[in-house]
Amino acid sequence: MFKRQGVVLLLLTLLLFGAQSVWGAASQSQQIDWLDMGKGLFGGLALFLFGMEMMSSALKSALGSQMKMLLGKLTSNRFSAVLTGTFVTAVVQSSSVTTVLVVGFVSAGMMSMAQSVGVIMGANIGTTVTAQIVAFKVEEAALWMIAVGFLMFFVSKRENMKHYGSMLMGLGLIFYGMGLMGQAMYPLRSYPPFLDLMARMANPVFAIAVAAGFTALVQSSSATTALVITMAGQGLITLEAGIALAFGSNIGTCVTALLASLGKPREAVRVAAVHVVFNIAGVLIWLPFIALLAGWVTSISPTHAGLTGTARLAAEVPRQIANAHTIFNVANTLIFIAFTTQIGRLVQRLIPEKSEPDRVIIKPEFLNDALLKTPSLALQGVQLEIARMSALVSAMFDSLQSAIMAGDRNELAEVKRRDDRVDVLQGEILRYLAALRKQELSDTEGKDIALFMRAVDLLESIGDVIETELVNIGYRVIDGELNASESQRKRVKHIGDRLFEAMNVMTIALKDLDQNAAQEILYMKQDIDQLLADAMEAQTDALAQSEVNVAETRMEMNLLNSLKQIQTYIKRIARLMLPEEIQKGQRR
Repeated sequence: MFKRQGVVLLLLTLLLFGAQSVWGAASQSQQIDWLDMGKGLFGGLALFLFGMEMMSSALKSALGSQMKMLLGKLTSNRFSAVLTGTFVTAVVQSSSVTTVLVVGFVSAGMMSMAQSVGVIMGANIGTTVTAQIVAFKVEEAALWMIAVGFLMFFVSKRENMKHYGSMLMGLGLIFYGMGLMGQAMYPLRSYPPFLDLMARMANPVFAIAVAAGFTALVQSSSATTALVITMAGQGLITLEAGIALAFGSNIGTCVTALLASLGKPREAVRVAAVHVVFNIAGVLIWLPFIALLAGWVTSISPTHAGLTGTARLAAEVPRQIANAHTIFNVANTLIFIAFTTQIGRLVQRLIPEKSEPDRVIIKPEFLNDALLKTPSLALQGVQLEIARMSALVSAMFDSLQSAIMAGDRNELAEVKRRDDRVDVLQGEILRYLAALRKQELSDTEGKDIALFMRAVDLLESIGDVIETELVNIGYRVIDGELNASESQRKRVKHIGDRLFEAMNVMTIALKDLDQNAAQEILYMKQDIDQLLADAMEAQTDALAQSEVNVAETRMEMNLLNSLKQIQTYIKRIARLMLPEEIQKGQRR
């Protein structure tokens, strides 16, 4: 927090000292000072990107829980998928983050490939929000927005008000940065070589290639769009050229998704491929109709009939480009939304499954470092990974019972090997949570991290009991060292079945932080405790009634104690997800 405040203070100081020179009268000299222009252009771009980051961070902090809720309740309705993608991308200001999140849901089976297509379509619409914002001519109000936002951030004691102040300050920096870029490029209005280059933008293919390359280089379609609108605000480009450049930014942003998918599971590659197919196909469809699109946006956008020439272009074209960008992406969504299933199937055929190398024990599927700057979404990925770890522990216990019943020593050996996977996932989750703790977190997010760290530790403990205690007992049962009666076998099997049922409910509870499922585990606890007590009592009666094998009796007691220990760990995990007052009421 203090580091961020220091950066903000430094930027504010620089901005306030430079305000007079920036907003003062522009030099009309034909001589261009390239060093001064570079300072204004790249400094303005830096402030623009910093403002975007600040506004995005504040929005994510203020609305993170709503994003999480929307994604968690996403239905099979393709239209709701589009709306969800639009909202999330408008908040995080990054279609790449939305794409990474979609990968996790597809991998978890919570979202089909067809649904992911809808979300990606919505993500493209969400990116147009930036263009609409920067098209407003409010540079003169930028410093007031920064000042008011700064005051809200430092004076208010309410967390939400601080977020809104940070958001307003970020928005002011966006407009201020654009003002710097526009002022820096003003001399180019009369610079022949640059005007010749802009004339070449009349060739849409050339303009698309330039914008795609620039977007791929800076990995931000928002930066490209802002630069295009800024040039339009100086009367340097025509509407048709601006539309072509916006098309190119849509293609260039696919590079970010492709880079993010490198070395990732096939689902990640497929989602990136959907992004590429959708964006390129949309541009190809509209390429012959740029003039038609320009006519549409001209008719619906504000006009300035009192101006002529470059002045009129500067006044009208920025809003027209922003509107064209929005119409283009919305229209593409309406065109392709009927074919989400077919697009999903096509990508699955183009990118089939491949087997993981044998040397890889296991990899986390839902922990992506790109989401660390969005804690609410990163924690959603952690939940999914913990649920995966819980399911793996449950599968170990189920395989253990099956192996003992079938007398299969090889299956018992496989159960031991599975604990190595549990240990790997525990380490990866804890590493990820440690990195997440370095971010700015709300109180709720901090509590969730503490809950997850404790849950992971308890799951690993269950895995250890299965590997070190129950597997060894299983070997001895198979070797004939334990000759339990039929009634004893039935009691142990009944306890095992109930424990496995509790583990499955535990996985559901962890996946959604479901308090009802956690409460159900505590209800089941009473039944399991009674079964364990009955088994212990039967064991005591057997000791009193006849001569017994001491080693065999000790092994039976170890078996029951191990099952009881697993029950205790499951109970503790369930209590983690309940309010403190209920936790206290459940303790005995």
